[in-house]
Amino acid sequence: MTEEECFQMNKTEAKEAIKELTLALMYLSRFSDKFEADRAWKGYDWDVIDQLDDEDYIDKGSPKSKSIYFTTDGLDYAKKILEKYHINDWSR
Repeated sequence: MTEEECFQMNKTEAKEAIKELTLALMYLSRFSDKFEADRAWKGYDWDVIDQLDDEDYIDKGSPKSKSIYFTTDGLDYAKKILEKYHINDWSR
């Protein structure tokens, strides 16, 4: 199988890629609060944030909250996305 054939087999639809890469960016820019929970800022497309919340990858909290919380599933999925797109995680 050629490299081009491998690339074609693994194509991701644009909407799915936006969701995945948004979660990956949130994961890479995450921080811990005073309770050691992993959080990220809400500075992304609201429809994508709503979708990630509906799928239980994040908890967007109250409308006034400026950050989200990652769920355990969200942290695991974000790590898989990094692997899928060959992105190295930060050394922590």
